Order: sequence, then C-alpha cells, then structure tokens
Amino acid sequence: MWTYLGLKIQEGRSWTSEEGIKHPSNWHIWTDNQKTTAGLTWVDDPIISAPVIDLATQKINAINSVKRKAKQLLTKTDWQVIKATEVSDYTVPSDITTYRAAVRTASNDIETAITNAADQTAFDALSIAPVDENNSPTGNAPIDNWPNEI
Repeated sequence: MWTYLGLKIQEGRSWTSEEGIKHPSNWHIWTDNQKTTAGLTWVDDPIISAPVIDLATQKINAINSVKRKAKQLLTKTDWQVIKATEVSDYTVPSDITTYRAAVRTASNDIETAITNAADQTAFDALSIAPVDENNSPTGNAPIDNWPNEI
C-alpha cells in the first residue's frame, strides 16, 4: 500500500501533501517514480495469519459443536415428549424414543472420542471419513457419526 507520512493513501481519493499540494484522486495511475517524488512510500500490506488455537481449545469448541448438534436433532421431537407428560393417553412412539436415545449415545460417543484424542493428529483424524479401496467414503467421519434423522 502507498503511504504518505505513515498514513495509508486510499486509491481513488485525493490527498494533500505537507506543503498544501492537493493531489488528484487518480494518483494511483502515476508511475512508482512519480509517487515517490510526490512523497509517497510503498509499504507491504501486513501479513495476517490465523491465530493458532491450542488443542484444548479446539476440543472445547468441538464438544460445544456436538452439544449444539444434539440439541438441534432432539428439538425436532421434543414436542412429543412434552405431549406425553401432559396428555395421559399419549405415548411417545417407540421409533422416536429409539432415535432420541441414539442421538444421546452418539453425542456421548463423539464427545468421548474428542476428549480422548491424545494429540493434534488424533484430533484431526476424527474429521476424516473412512474410505474403501477405491477411496470412496464408507461412512461418516467419527466426529459426524450421528443417527439418520427420522
């Protein structure tokens, strides 16, 4: 980026030098020599790298994500459980109770796998789906091993 006295000069906007000279908004079409003669200095844009997140924080974030997913899956059938507590002649269908139990089991299993990941490699492996000899997926990644929705 081009700067003048340490301030970034925006392309397409005029700027005024210390001497009071107002430079046009098309200054960016000048040659580099013309820019430096006018007092501009080139400064490389800062390199912004993504912050490194330690494994413990990644595990906490992943477990929170699992909990949100389980809640999302269970919420769809919560009304049936609530109805069963309020309406004496209503029973939650067995496929619903089986599904809800499977969601809770999957959530617990995924959280345990995350917690037990000994290092970054083991943690990263939780996001990789198993494949066959043709490199075609044969199932879900361990971190995404949820029951089929009903």
